[in-house]
Amino acid sequence: MSQQILAILDYMEKEKGISRAEMVRTISDAIVLAAQRSINAEQDLEVSINPKTGALRAFTRLRVVDSVGDPNREIHVQKAWMEDPTLKLGDIFRQEIQPAVLGRIAAQAARSAINQSVRNHERTRITTQYERLIGTIVTGTIIRREVKELRFSDKGSFTDFIVSVNGDEGTLAQRDIIPGEDLRIGNSVRALLVGLNGNGAGPLLTLSRTSPRFVAALMHMETVELGDGTVEIVRLVRDAGYRTKIAVRSRDSRVDPVGACVGIHGARIKAVVKELCGEKIDIINYDDDLQKFFREALRPVIPQNIEIDTANQRIHFEVPESDLALVIGRGGKNARLTSKLLNWRLDIATATSGQMKFDSDVQKAIEVLHASIGLAAECAARLISIGITTAEALEGVTVGDLVDAGLEVKDAVAVTDAYKHHRREQGIGNASPVDQ
Repeated sequence: MSQQILAILDYMEKEKGISRAEMVRTISDAIVLAAQRSINAEQDLEVSINPKTGALRAFTRLRVVDSVGDPNREIHVQKAWMEDPTLKLGDIFRQEIQPAVLGRIAAQAARSAINQSVRNHERTRITTQYERLIGTIVTGTIIRREVKELRFSDKGSFTDFIVSVNGDEGTLAQRDIIPGEDLRIGNSVRALLVGLNGNGAGPLLTLSRTSPRFVAALMHMETVELGDGTVEIVRLVRDAGYRTKIAVRSRDSRVDPVGACVGIHGARIKAVVKELCGEKIDIINYDDDLQKFFREALRPVIPQNIEIDTANQRIHFEVPESDLALVIGRGGKNARLTSKLLNWRLDIATATSGQMKFDSDVQKAIEVLHASIGLAAECAARLISIGITTAEALEGVTVGDLVDAGLEVKDAVAVTDAYKHHRREQGIGNASPVDQ
């Protein structure tokens, strides 16, 4: 066994960078722990390994006493003096036992300790090396696929990809793959390092191509002005595989932030779109003024009749019916992204629906005038056209006023007569300008 241990110590030191002292301590402790959990549970064991030769020695630690109560942990002083006359009461006598007594336990414990030590060392090394790279883009090669069955689900299975990054393994889970992209073993792939796996199982690097931060990192790589701080990304929202919206502003009035991100002939943004498998990217001028920012976010569509409900953080607006599909997007995705970018809820109507609402309001007003003062529909419509929509609004209005406002004399007379009749039915006094 000593030759096996020596070979392990040599390999760990040269290939894994784990010192001999650390491995000796780890293996020794593991053998002791394993032995105490099994056949030697009552004994105080000690194991030593020679780091140069790999030789293993095992001892039982016994306390020197003048009356033995526990033979597994104590030895009589007279017996101890036969081995070492210098021992005194209370000292520890180390009685050597043959390593073979530990048998298979020692070998299994050694293997387990070695594997655990390698895992711990790798975890420490990777944490030290990659912790500072979290949030940046790394490049790797897909080395295998892992198909996993979904438990307690009828959705079948999902596929994760294992990526080698400088020899270290990372996981690109199915949820972190851009919908529709075709990844294959042997492909080179770029992804955002989003974190380190802390559960102790599987590859330590966690990668993503669907994170909004992946797009931001790509934009920084392609846009010099983002890298030097002249232009900044204020907000970024993403629906991976569909569209990303980025609000940018410039710290230098001479630099157009949108133009800087797009590049000459669109070269910069095209490079990012290509990496994202054709995902659309909208670059938008950010403005602290909500209404200006809102108009920028909707371009090229021009919103109409904008109403900002600050209390409920909602924006009501209309767009031409021909632009409605463009604003809403497939399955409402574009509208949801715009809402997330603005951090305001959007209430969208069309100009047609706005007209329909107006027509509906007119009809309701006609019905109210008919019910309250008995006006015919045609006469009520003419009255509404000059802004009078309720009976109360006729208080103090004369025939002459109505004629001046555009009504014909017969209609003006009909209105005033209907109002006088309404007043009499309500028991209201006769003194009123309409009676004059």
